[in-house]
Amino acid sequence: MKNSLPELRRARQWSQQRLADEVGVSRRTIVSIETGKFDPSLPLAFRLAATFSLRIDDIFEP
Repeated sequence: MKNSLPELRRARQWSQQRLADEVGVSRRTIVSIETGKFDPSLPLAFRLAATFSLRIDDIFEP
């Protein structure tokens, strides 16, 4: 699934580890989501969206 997480994360000057810590997952999970190798669960997608004060649709593209 395509997403804008790398751009959103870089705009805040956050590392992948910082984002992982913010949403309670491993850095490897963030890497996998950013590269499209893993689709987040709905609860994780909601946490990511809330972290950036966005809607899930603003971050993830089908």
